[in-house]
Amino acid sequence: MSMYMLIIVFICMGILVYSLVYTLFVAKERKAVRGDIDTELPDKVQKHAYLRNPVMLTYVIFFLILIPMVIYFSLTWNW
Repeated sequence: MSMYMLIIVFICMGILVYSLVYTLFVAKERKAVRGDIDTELPDKVQKHAYLRNPVMLTYVIFFLILIPMVIYFSLTWNW
């Protein structure tokens, strides 16, 4: 495995571990859906609805990794 791929694997593993820990922390903190009523969102999340959304963060991180890879491969590929 090349050094480039090894770095990508470590970055991906770091993101996965961080996501798992963050999800467990949030799930433990927000354990309370009582009955049929949802709990209120924290003020920080309400103020930054898109920045605190894990789906949006996943898309941003994906494209931040994908775009440099596409640029790198397009510049180094022998056409």
